[in-house]
Order: sequence, then C-alpha cells, then structure tokens
Amino acid sequence: MSDDPSRKRLGRGLAALIGEMDKPAQQSASTPRIGADSRVPIEFVTQNPRNPRRTFGEADLADLAQSIREHGIVQPVVVRTTPAGRYEIIAGERRWRAAQRAGLTELPVIIRDVDDRVALEIAIIENVQRADLNPVEEAQGYQQLIDEHNYTQADLGQVIGKSRSHVANTLRLLKLPDVIRDMLVDGSLSAGHARTLVTSDDPAALAKRIVEEGLSVRQAEALAHQPTRPWEAPSRPKTAAEKDADTLALEKALSDVTGMKVSINHGQKGGELKVSYKTLEQLDELCRRLQG
Repeated sequence: MSDDPSRKRLGRGLAALIGEMDKPAQQSASTPRIGADSRVPIEFVTQNPRNPRRTFGEADLADLAQSIREHGIVQPVVVRTTPAGRYEIIAGERRWRAAQRAGLTELPVIIRDVDDRVALEIAIIENVQRADLNPVEEAQGYQQLIDEHNYTQADLGQVIGKSRSHVANTLRLLKLPDVIRDMLVDGSLSAGHARTLVTSDDPAALAKRIVEEGLSVRQAEALAHQPTRPWEAPSRPKTAAEKDADTLALEKALSDVTGMKVSINHGQKGGELKVSYKTLEQLDELCRRLQG
C-alpha cells in the first residue's frame, strides 16, 4: 500500500492535495482531475454522510456566518460530483453550514473527481491539520479507513502526516465507555487524560475525579497505576446501632459502681460487656471485686 502514488501525495498535506486555490493544479495520469474554481448554487451542494466531523459549535458557526456576510468565503469548499448532478462536500462542511446561515445563494467550490477512499482521506487530513476534529471523531475516522479500505496503522500515519504511535493511541480511545467519549466530545476531558483510562479497572470513576479536581495527565497516570483505586470515595465507617434506654441506664449504673467506663453491646447471639480502666490500680480493684 505504501507504493500508491496518491498516498505519497496525501502525505505532503492538504495544500499539495487540492492544489493552489487561485489556479487549477497540473494534471497527470497519477492524480485526480481538478476542476477550475467555480461558483454553484448553494442548494446543489450536499453534505457528506461519511464526513468524520460530527460536532459543529453553534457559537463558532454564528461567528463564521457573520464573517462570511462581511468578507465572503475566502477558501472554496472542496466537492465532488454525484450521479444526481449535485455536489457532495469533501472538505469544508463548516463553511457550507455558515454560508447557509449568512444567506449566500452561491458557493465557491473546487471540483474534484475522487473515489470514496480519497474523499475520506482529504476530509480527515483537512480536519486534523486544522484541529477541527475532537479526539473521538478523529479516532472514528481512522477506524473507518482501516475497516473500509484495509489500511494498516503505519500506512495511515504516513497518509495523515502523523506517527504510527499517534494513530495507535488515538484508536485506543474507541475502547472507552460512552460516558468518557462524551467528555472528550464536549472538551471536559483531553485525549491525553483519556489515554490513561484505557487500562483502568473503573475508567468512569477515575475520569470523574480528573474532571472534578482538575488533575494533570501525569497525576492521572499515577492514579491509574495504583492497584488500590484511590479515586474511589472512601467508604463511610459503620456506626454502632443506637442503644435503648435500658442499656444506657445499665451502663451508667455499672460505671457508677466500678468507677470505670462500662460499655454494653448486644448482638443476635449474645453480646459483650466492656470495662475500660486507666491505671493498674483500677484493674486490681476490679479483679478483687470480681473474685468476691
């Protein structure tokens, strides 16, 4: 797989992949055909259901829409044609969403004829380079390329410009429970913190403590490696059952007689009488009384 020319080209980044924005890229037999910059009716552009990015912040979209109203779209949206004569987004869904909010009727696009594999690669590369994907979306995108297009982790690292260890560590996040994935999506937990939870016996409890106490990644790692699971709340000590009035009265009477503290505890199969002394003289006196 590493000899695929398109993968070598992908490894050089998004700019090399889609060409300069102000002119068509040079075509060759080994590269997909690139259309010149065009403007198409915005209603003819549809989102890509395979886009790895799923989360779009409302405030972020509102800010971008306002910028588009004032300055237009600076960077065209990368699309490909569909059999129905429409244009499916490869990269730039956030700009498309904001353009709709801004009331644009046309959208500047770069048209590329690529297959599903390359379209997914472009989408992942652009979002990773822009840091637009949350850790869960990034991991799901990597897994999609592996499942559908038989990538190895090494191949995938070369394509997206990341190390193999980064790919492997990111994929491990998919092993975490949904509650922790939600923390990654909303940003309350970082990918570094989440990686420390993968081998934890109780990742949800440890994640809760990390968030509540604002622990660093190193502190989280130290807790995760302790077998005593110190992130769990300590159990409350058991309190003795309240004693009835007769028992309390008997304790007081015996304490008055002996001059020592007396405690009586009843159980289902008996009980115990406890006499506490402070000095050896008190112990000697108690022994004399018991011996008659």
